[in-house]
Amino acid sequence: MAAAVETSPSLEILVREPEGYSIWNGPPFNNNNQPGIMLEKAPCTSAKFSEDGSRLMVTKSDSSTSVYDSRTLKEIRCFQIPNVAASALSPRGTYLQTFQKSTTPQEKNVVLWNIETGDPVYEQFQKNMTKATWPSIQFSSDEAVACRLATNEIQFFDAVDFSKGISHRLRIPGVAAVELSKAPGSHVAAFVPESKGSPASVQIYACGKELQSQPLARRSFFRCSTVQLNWNHGSTGLLVVVQSDVDKTNQSYYGESKLTYLTTDGTHEGLVPLRKEGPIHDVQWSYSGKEFAVVYGFMPASATVFDKKCKPLLELGSGPYNTIRWNPKGKFLCVAGFGNLPGDMAFWDFVDKKQLGTTRAECSVTSEWSYDGRYFMTATTAPRLQVDNCIKIFHHNGSLCFKKMFDKLFQADWKPESPDKFGEIAELIKSVDSMKVEETKPRGQGSTSKKTASANPPAQKPAAYRPPHAKNAATVQAELFGGSSAGEMSKNALRNKKKREKQKEKKAAEAAAAADAT
Repeated sequence: MAAAVETSPSLEILVREPEGYSIWNGPPFNNNNQPGIMLEKAPCTSAKFSEDGSRLMVTKSDSSTSVYDSRTLKEIRCFQIPNVAASALSPRGTYLQTFQKSTTPQEKNVVLWNIETGDPVYEQFQKNMTKATWPSIQFSSDEAVACRLATNEIQFFDAVDFSKGISHRLRIPGVAAVELSKAPGSHVAAFVPESKGSPASVQIYACGKELQSQPLARRSFFRCSTVQLNWNHGSTGLLVVVQSDVDKTNQSYYGESKLTYLTTDGTHEGLVPLRKEGPIHDVQWSYSGKEFAVVYGFMPASATVFDKKCKPLLELGSGPYNTIRWNPKGKFLCVAGFGNLPGDMAFWDFVDKKQLGTTRAECSVTSEWSYDGRYFMTATTAPRLQVDNCIKIFHHNGSLCFKKMFDKLFQADWKPESPDKFGEIAELIKSVDSMKVEETKPRGQGSTSKKTASANPPAQKPAAYRPPHAKNAATVQAELFGGSSAGEMSKNALRNKKKREKQKEKKAAEAAAAADAT
């Protein structure tokens, strides 16, 4: 194990401010608890790592896009592309995809560039670009499969040689969104919206041409405006968040949402059995692809972990939550409430089925685990929030490890690494568990019992207001006499109190008798 830890790559963090981006060494930091700077600030308008972390794409104000080797931070190639509106790296950093505004179909405005040679390998016209349709060409994680959404069809390419053009087409009338599975790139999910009284549907097809005669799984939906398609690692399961703009029950101004689960072997096609009504706030697969976690329901929202047969494995309690983050090692989970919520966070050990700690990171815009599974980073960034911009890094149990304030911060990202490159974290857990959680625990959280959190905890009576000095006095009293800081005294403390009162009464009586005698 020691050898595995020694050869583990070091963590790195990309930080982007108005002056440009810089790259820091990740935790653990030096004796002053300050990160080392690997790359001083360099001007840019955007910066992003490839999915595997091997390449870094940087766009500058002069419409140039540079691609760097992440290990050496040396520029591999610079592309001068006028009026570039969007750019994206392929998962392994082999290709750069760019989108330019175009007025005529004769002008091919989506270009796929080979980064090593600098040559365009594929060009296509695309009328407009939205979040749902970019990047135009999707790759599997190993770049073995590539496809794109076109009118009424999905087009597949020879990912090794794009000069061959489209290798085959999968016709799906009305298809509006496509999601290629990543690891492996064996399946593709297609969304067809409602049309002329026909329900919307999500269909799963195999990527191989000879296997595409029929969908492997299909699910239809009424009252469906948009969908989110979430593949697991292993490409065996697909979670579909179905969103409707209108809630027929009039319970939510934001419409209604449902969570559906489909498997590529056809064993499961249906709703995930959630025990509470309300919206689907967030869903995430574990790194293994064998479990998924969901935050759902009207506030206070509930959080549950399910296995791949949709059986609940662990209840993560309820609270002001809308975010779930599963660490890459699969051992820890963070359930949190960001955006318009106060920022409460609860950290859980999924393997031992216990809560490790709670804390709060107010006004967080982004949040993610480090790729070694040890640290959790939140960031408050502009333009979402213009004040109190900061980076916070927490240990796996919620104790604060690092905090830095910024006048203005645009971005804070971990450099991607394969979690398999890092050693196990049993040794670290022993040392970190002894640390005290630095941030105050939100009300109603903080249980470290091994028991699963109750689905419906008993309602607690509101306590009377007590000023801070009285609370501190109660805490001191509890430590001295064995009572609790909540004001309830133990039996021993109560017995001792009665003894002291009797002794006072006895002394007072003796003093009175002595006074009478004189």
